[in-house]
Amino acid sequence: MEETQIVRIAKALGDPTRFRILSVIAEQKEIRCSELTERFPIKQATVSHHLKVLTEAGLIEARHEGSSHYFRINPSNFNTFATTLMGVAMYAQD
Repeated sequence: MEETQIVRIAKALGDPTRFRILSVIAEQKEIRCSELTERFPIKQATVSHHLKVLTEAGLIEARHEGSSHYFRINPSNFNTFATTLMGVAMYAQD
């Protein structure tokens, strides 16, 4: 994983609201944007912005069906990110 992608993921996870949105998505196999909007006391446009950042970071994937947008976790990027961080942590211990 390239350094720019690692930084993008770290920045995406650094926002508390985005982290909570990501946690809700992780609890589901897939969730509709409107369901996420109902769960958070923020405007739909703000939820959409957070989803865009998470998508651009590669942490979630979007699927469109009619006028609905569905989101799910992208596990391969999570695993790669976690492995990269573990490598940094192991290097720091030496």
